[in-house]
Amino acid sequence: MVVAVDCIIFGFDGQDLKLLLIKRGFEPAKGRWSLMGGFVQPSESFESAAQRVLKQLTGLENVYLEQLYAFGDPDRDPLERTASVAYFALIDISKYEKQLGGNFQPEWFSLKKIPSLIFDHKEMIQMAKEKLRYKAAFHPVLFELLPSKFTLPQLQNLYEGVYESLMDKRNFSRKVLSTGLLIKQKQKDKEGSKKGAFYYKLDKKKYQHLFNSFLKFVPESGKIK
Repeated sequence: MVVAVDCIIFGFDGQDLKLLLIKRGFEPAKGRWSLMGGFVQPSESFESAAQRVLKQLTGLENVYLEQLYAFGDPDRDPLERTASVAYFALIDISKYEKQLGGNFQPEWFSLKKIPSLIFDHKEMIQMAKEKLRYKAAFHPVLFELLPSKFTLPQLQNLYEGVYESLMDKRNFSRKVLSTGLLIKQKQKDKEGSKKGAFYYKLDKKKYQHLFNSFLKFVPESGKIK
């Protein structure tokens, strides 16, 4: 049996939650859309292998990575018995846009329009989405997907994308501001409307002390009413 790693890369562009995919470069299933994956070398830890694979296939490095699950179905790879340790990452697309590259032509896809994938990669993505929803309900981890300066509409777009639910604008603003984690800026983003929306920044000092503030933020249904 061989051991591999696969990376589920979530990104946010200010409007949509997206997934980074590449076209597989070898058989079986060569040329089909795939997560970023590769085999673990004898001298590597799983996390080191995940970081190396991500750098080789996409050019990305120094991104948020978290181990998800070990997928070990005997028939998951038709060529040979392969267990895969999956990781998921959260990145701000605009921050890493220039860094993104490589020979495998990585491409962003909306989570609403994911193409057919190899092996059990669709199952990996679904599990990563569920883990992300769970973590986001307890901790402000979704700020990893945002630029340092963002608007409340952008933040709402992100939460709606993660939970696949529409949220009431007024109540969303009230609840997210009640956490005390956001610092209002003087500047406005006027691209969306003439009135514009104020920018906010994450209060990193309070972030550490109030890391559990979001326990009351997202109810079980994922809908803010």
